[in-house]
Amino acid sequence: MRLINVFFAGIFMLFLTACSPEVGSEEWCQQIKEKSAGDITANEAADYAKHCVFK
Repeated sequence: MRLINVFFAGIFMLFLTACSPEVGSEEWCQQIKEKSAGDITANEAADYAKHCVFK
């Protein structure tokens, strides 16, 4: 029974990650722009600068 729960949790996580836009796409740039400054990670900030600011 526990194995089935782990399996379904893994499938659920796969679907959640598949819904996020690709880094550097217009949708991703807009999503990061709308986030509050405290919620943006250092990696996201670097990617945003690289892909959205300095195209």
